Amino acid sequence: MRILSDRVTEKIAEIIFENRRQKLGDILVVGCGSGVEAAILSQKLGANVVGIDIKGGFDSEAARFASLEVGNAMSLRFADSNFDFVYSFHALEHIDNPLLALKEMKRVLKDGGGYWIGTPNRNRLIGYIGNTDATLGEKVRWNTADWKHRLRGTFKNELGSHAGFSSRDLESLLSNVFSTYKEVSDKYYKKIYSSKRLLITFLQLSRLSRIAYPSIYFMGSK
Repeated sequence: MRILSDRVTEKIAEIIFENRRQKLGDILVVGCGSGVEAAILSQKLGANVVGIDIKGGFDSEAARFASLEVGNAMSLRFADSNFDFVYSFHALEHIDNPLLALKEMKRVLKDGGGYWIGTPNRNRLIGYIGNTDATLGEKVRWNTADWKHRLRGTFKNELGSHAGFSSRDLESLLSNVFSTYKEVSDKYYKKIYSSKRLLITFLQLSRLSRIAYPSIYFMGSK
């Protein structure tokens, strides 16, 4: 049996537990990729987890811990009020109609259910820093491509670039759907980079976090 591990997902699970406290029975992961994230959430939070992704090709070991299936975020097959929590990590920027996807996530949440949404930060100076699966060369190429798109005026999700959302834009989307929404990017980076808490606090207080954070994260409830 292969041990599944992903430090980022494990740390996010800690943040979710610290903020929600109560046990989460059923979690939906929207844009689950290989399914490893879904499996780790199941293990760390003791929940029944369903993961959907548009592509399929799921990790066989992850499938032992979570139900993984091909699905469309804009048209979820699940009944209303079916999940205690919805988790989506760097998927919203790939969805044709992110507002519709968020409305679907809300629909399948139980009353009082919560969510975690994360996307790349469109205002970032440099991205992909924390991607442990990528080589330095790949990170340089990806950042170069991002800046080329910026200079051409094509740094937009709908044009195929890995742009993401600014904090303000993502908050605006969430406010149109959910009753509560709070950015937790500072909390995320302090958890992931615990040895650099002073630096992160400086970025937070100086508001340089707006361009320094490669990604942004929000939590809230239905």
